[in-house]
Amino acid sequence: MTSDKNYQLLERELAVDDPWRLDSNSFEQERYAQMLRMSRCNGDVVHALEVGCAAGAFTEMLAPHCQRLTVVDVMPQAIERARQRTKRWSHITWITCDIQQFSTAEQFDLIVVAEVLYYLKDIAEMHTAILNLVGMLAPNGALVFGSARDAPCRRCGHAAGAETVISLFNENLSEIERLHCHTESVNEDCLLVLFRKPINSSEQPNYGH
Repeated sequence: MTSDKNYQLLERELAVDDPWRLDSNSFEQERYAQMLRMSRCNGDVVHALEVGCAAGAFTEMLAPHCQRLTVVDVMPQAIERARQRTKRWSHITWITCDIQQFSTAEQFDLIVVAEVLYYLKDIAEMHTAILNLVGMLAPNGALVFGSARDAPCRRCGHAAGAETVISLFNENLSEIERLHCHTESVNEDCLLVLFRKPINSSEQPNYGH
């Protein structure tokens, strides 16, 4: 798929009340519960970055455990829906931006990126986004990644899915835990991975393959 087609797909999906059934599906609720457990591996979080907020279902779960939370999404509709859902909290910063272009001098002790990177048009763009995320993660910081697996992503026209992205993250981060979430449905099959950035990691990510 091209980036334009992916953008149009996201617009259509966000037009419904419960996109991706994130509030009504037991598989999604269990996936979120595991993501939250991984996100709290170091206890409460000083400053977290959530990449891709959908309609705010996980943002609402994560926000109470963060002193500060920055949310980045390429879709203004997603930002607005998530903002309305979490308006009782004042410590959330909302940014509409492509993750390849988002940049800040701040470092995050937690980054969560789930069901997002396969929307990028090719593996080169995924690698660029991953290096950007690694650069913003503080030493000893945690990164929680989740995605449908390679095979179903490719069947849907995406360049790659979980296994490919995990191998790219492993170039610079240490994999701490991997969890396979699935049901009998072919559409409910994903991997969740908890990574940690080594304390002695250099300031610059490894740009080699």
